[in-house]
Amino acid sequence: MEVVLTLRYSLAAGAVALLVASTLTATPPATAAPSCRDVFAPVTVLGHQEVVHGTLCTPDGGGSTVQLLIPGATYNSAYWDYPGAHSFRSAQNAAGFATLTVDRLGTGGSSKPLAATLTAFGQAEAMHQVVRGLRSGAYGPSFEKVIIGGHSLGAAVSILEAATYRDVDGVLLTGLTHRVNPVGVVAAFANFIPANLDPKFGLTYPVGYLTTAPGTRYRSFHAPGRPTPRLADLEESTKDVFSPAEAADGLGVAVILPYSRLIDVPVLSVVGSRDAAVCGLLATNCTSAETLREDESPYFSVPLDTHVVPGYGHSINLAPNADRYYSAVASWASEEVGR
Repeated sequence: MEVVLTLRYSLAAGAVALLVASTLTATPPATAAPSCRDVFAPVTVLGHQEVVHGTLCTPDGGGSTVQLLIPGATYNSAYWDYPGAHSFRSAQNAAGFATLTVDRLGTGGSSKPLAATLTAFGQAEAMHQVVRGLRSGAYGPSFEKVIIGGHSLGAAVSILEAATYRDVDGVLLTGLTHRVNPVGVVAAFANFIPANLDPKFGLTYPVGYLTTAPGTRYRSFHAPGRPTPRLADLEESTKDVFSPAEAADGLGVAVILPYSRLIDVPVLSVVGSRDAAVCGLLATNCTSAETLREDESPYFSVPLDTHVVPGYGHSINLAPNADRYYSAVASWASEEVGR
């Protein structure tokens, strides 16, 4: 009898050990990749028919909230979907949000109107029509909630769209504050050249658009972040253009005037602590999330959330610790807007 009991105990113990071992070594099921599709959204701006190109990605199982993401000057939609851990788009999809990363008019696969007629208010008008398309299902799925987000000039466009049309549920602003650093802005503008003088775009590119001179993007957008050959190659291969007319009302209305006080939904502001364009002694105090909130809150009539990427410059999606900021955005979006 004792032998039988011992045998049973041994078998049971072995089964438990096997179960524990299999639990510890089992590979968790892979998360299904999001479903992505090209979008060519027809819009009417100043009476002219244009097309906004973008990529709509929905997480596995769908989602009721979409983030409409607008790049900054001399960037296109690639800014939101850099390779690997630097993909803001991928991080938000993994957090349960759909994303539509767009090329601003004049860039990427979007229409290229006359540069002199392309203003930030015109871009905002186009984004307003894209918001309606996202809600109506014009591009496939329909979304109950829309967060508009932008980087730098794209953030200015986001302010103009949200404050003018009041048709979104949340606003994400990166690389932009209301107290700019004049020295940093002038230094960045000194690196701009006509796009048709840059070999990347060529002499046939529409007149009036500007881009960065070759080899200047690290100094303008990333210093004092760590420079690497890979970063330089990535920036040059994906860089794009902008119209000076966009900057005129983008800065003049969205930044200098308190136009953002018309926004009536939750806002999150994110900057790099060493962003030469907006941070400094005479500009915004970007030392911490608290100092950023203190300086920016007067420009909003709604509660403002803030996040600072330490030690990096303007284009924070390529910061080494960008994943922390991506997580902060997903948490804010979940709490303030919902999935």
